[in-house]
Amino acid sequence: MEPTLPRRVGDRLVHLAEELIGEDLDARLARIPMHPNEVGQDPFGFDPETARYALALAAVLHRRYFRSIVHGIERVPSGRVLVVANHSGQVPLDGVILGTALMLDADPPRFPRSMVEKWTAELPFVSFLFPRLGQVVGSPENARRLLLQEQALVVFPEGSRGISKTYDKRYQLTDFGLGFMRLALETKTPILPVAVVGAEEQYVSLADVKPLAKLLGMPAFPIIPQLFLGLLAPLPVRYRLYFGEPLTFEGDPDDDDAVVEEKVWVVKATIQSLINRGLEERPGLFT
Repeated sequence: MEPTLPRRVGDRLVHLAEELIGEDLDARLARIPMHPNEVGQDPFGFDPETARYALALAAVLHRRYFRSIVHGIERVPSGRVLVVANHSGQVPLDGVILGTALMLDADPPRFPRSMVEKWTAELPFVSFLFPRLGQVVGSPENARRLLLQEQALVVFPEGSRGISKTYDKRYQLTDFGLGFMRLALETKTPILPVAVVGAEEQYVSLADVKPLAKLLGMPAFPIIPQLFLGLLAPLPVRYRLYFGEPLTFEGDPDDDDAVVEEKVWVVKATIQSLINRGLEERPGLFT
């Protein structure tokens, strides 16, 4: 049967991306284990064909646009893992690059799952696209199911507080939520700390107009001169990813917040240390 026009366009996109980065994306995807249900489909709506096209675009961003440098990727463990990272940049491209590194740089490749806000299920197009890319509406039950399938779950404990930081607060971690640690304790899952350096400068926010954000129902309303000048693309800063040693914790997931906070502090301090290392090592924003 003759491929449809969207399929032909998608195949061409993948082919162009492979030529540009010099890698076989299909071979990478073929090595990633799927977790179909009894009717042969992913229970969360993941579609390998859609992910294939998205990976082609993400791979070009990762390899060519941001020219990412990845340190310590060999530390990604097999089996279930919570990949915990800092969050920044106004637009979650840091999540895209982190996920792409797990697929293209880890051996064996890992397919990243992440929890998305519940309100995204109400957005046109996004509500259709996110599940097909393997992203799951955030809930303890969904996260638990993914980890029991031995999957890699990406978590940004700063949430919207991290991604919407203004430039004067760059690389200063905000408060971490406790949910990821309770989940790790319950499922006996190792935590892999990761620092992302570079995303803070992709869209420079000079201020956050909180009253306007509240009026519009947004987590933040950043003032980004770059966008007012009509420069919609992120600045081509160089991303640097630092994967730390996996951390394991023991304890009761129902412990008091103060007890859990002590464990969360260890993760947060580890990520901050990795961030500081990255800032010291980079010669410049674009090099």
